Amino acid sequence: MAEAVPVRCPACLRENGYIAPVFPCACGSPVHPPLDLAAPPVLLTHRTWSDSWVAVRCTACGRESEWPHPELGCGSCGTVVRLPVHPLEPPGAAAAEWGAGRGGTAGPSGPGRPATLPDPRGDAAAGPDATPGPDAAAGPDAAADARADAGAGGRGGGPAGAPPDVNPSHTPLPPTAAVPRPAFRPVTIRTARDAVATAALYLRWLGFQDVRQPDGRPIPSAAVDLRAPGLVAQVDPTTAPAGLRAVECVWLNGLTASATSVYFSLAGYTEDARSRADALGIPLFVMDLTGMPQPVNDPADALVGSGA
Repeated sequence: MAEAVPVRCPACLRENGYIAPVFPCACGSPVHPPLDLAAPPVLLTHRTWSDSWVAVRCTACGRESEWPHPELGCGSCGTVVRLPVHPLEPPGAAAAEWGAGRGGTAGPSGPGRPATLPDPRGDAAAGPDATPGPDAAAGPDAAADARADAGAGGRGGGPAGAPPDVNPSHTPLPPTAAVPRPAFRPVTIRTARDAVATAALYLRWLGFQDVRQPDGRPIPSAAVDLRAPGLVAQVDPTTAPAGLRAVECVWLNGLTASATSVYFSLAGYTEDARSRADALGIPLFVMDLTGMPQPVNDPADALVGSGA
């Protein structure tokens, strides 16, 4: 586990320990936002969707992905701060460095292309007063060889005259879109058992495997547990909003099992329950009678975006 770094609260000046979260890249390697410890934390007074995400590049495959921006709640006064992160390098920076290492210049013709590339049109295009270059003096065969060498230097042995490749094999590839999941097919909720079944289907759609639900016995009117490897979920099929105690209970169950805690409710949540879920990082979902769960807080949005 990564070591905690000290973060001073700008409101009460208390130091809090913070451990940067680790997220799974599509290639399987762990990635985490690169914290900028030299910059002070920013007091979070207004949350927007765009500011809640940060681009992180995987050091293993070069893929860029959007992950939740690091935030920390002060354990003394409750102030929430957003931690600065180092910005990503421009997409062309690595390619420009690659071209400079091969003796070329990054200009309009692309990184890695030689600065002294002869004009393929010959001296006629340069005008009547132009001085013939060494390639022209050596004859057409030498000029053709020079153009072939330029093409090979720009593409690593590609066909002559082809444009240089700005993405050689050892530089980071451009970001690619995440593999889309098929659309979730909701199940109409008519009974409490339908609500539990819908939550189980939705968790499997998110990527959780072997989701277990009560089977062969009637569903009680109270909340029902769903379990899977690394998951503890609570489904509340009642008509009353889930309260603070219910959210804290599912958090404690997940903490005991070292698993992710998730809550589903048909009637929504009280203000206290939503505030505590945000502080504890518990994803909250609300289900309507059409059977389509909807995220109601930032941890739920993050879970839908990243999957299990």
